[in-house]
Amino acid sequence: MSDSYFAPKGGHPGQETLLTDRAVFTDAYAVIPRGTMRDIVTSYLPFWSGTRLWVLSRPLSGFAETFSQYIMEVAPDGGSERPDTDPVAESVLFIVEGTATLSRDGQTHELRAGSYVYLPPKTDWTFRNSGTEHVRFHWIRKAYEPVEGLDQPDFFVTHESENEPIAMPDTDGKWATTRFVEPTDLRHDMHVNIVTFQPGAVIPFAETHVMEHGLYVLQGKAVYRLNQDWVEVEAGDYMWLRAFCPQACYAGGPGPFRYLLYKDVNRHMPLRPAAR
Repeated sequence: MSDSYFAPKGGHPGQETLLTDRAVFTDAYAVIPRGTMRDIVTSYLPFWSGTRLWVLSRPLSGFAETFSQYIMEVAPDGGSERPDTDPVAESVLFIVEGTATLSRDGQTHELRAGSYVYLPPKTDWTFRNSGTEHVRFHWIRKAYEPVEGLDQPDFFVTHESENEPIAMPDTDGKWATTRFVEPTDLRHDMHVNIVTFQPGAVIPFAETHVMEHGLYVLQGKAVYRLNQDWVEVEAGDYMWLRAFCPQACYAGGPGPFRYLLYKDVNRHMPLRPAAR
């Protein structure tokens, strides 16, 4: 476990810089290297002050369709009294740098690097940078899929240090997952976990499954198998995978390889287009 998480700072490369980089977009996956997260590709949101963001992924027809993921950058005293106006959006926030205050129902929560927040749909919340440095965090949003007879999930705030990594079977702890939601809690239709590989650890088969993924590398480096390609990735890179894209990896060392992982779970497959 570590409280060291990579966060982009923006900037712009000099004119002498070579164009060559590792960015790639295919029909099965995309790799968005940290070097692409520059000032020129930032965006802004309504009702947020002192804030810019990098959009890492968004629902895209024929690719990954269930979620969006941002890296938010909020200046001191910046934030929002109306962070999200979409009544169907559920969210996970994961703080990678700085400190902030999140308020909900009259209660205040102090956030720091490693803090994790789950926000159900229609949550009335506010966010404010309470420190003297920029706060940077991941914001993953999904349209919640209600199920008759199941309550909607509860709001909660936790920290990575409060959640023990669970080792994958037969790996001697070399491959572990920090889960913030119990997999058997069927109220939840998405999981956002932290996956950790010790140096030299592997995913020893090509995972091929229906879940879409966003994988942001928090720490370390690895060689990742995406569809038919082996791709080098490092802290700050983002991998975006559509359903059924084969995937595996070798952790490169010298330290742990860790990433924040989104996946959609626990719902029937839709058999018809969504009503409009």
